[in-house]
Amino acid sequence: MQHLEEQIAHLTKTVDELSAETARQQDEIDRLTRKVEMLMQREAAREQEGTGGVVLGDERPPHY
Repeated sequence: MQHLEEQIAHLTKTVDELSAETARQQDEIDRLTRKVEMLMQREAAREQEGTGGVVLGDERPPHY
């Protein structure tokens, strides 16, 4: 009986740790999602202004 109680205590602790880690990861995902959205909005505004300045791999820079 004591062995079962120890296993249950261990499993309960593991579930609590996993739950905390899942919550931490969700917070990180939410934070990164907000950053990506902000960057997308910033890039869209830059494209509207025509000041993108991004050089694609197959384009030559203006100094060539």
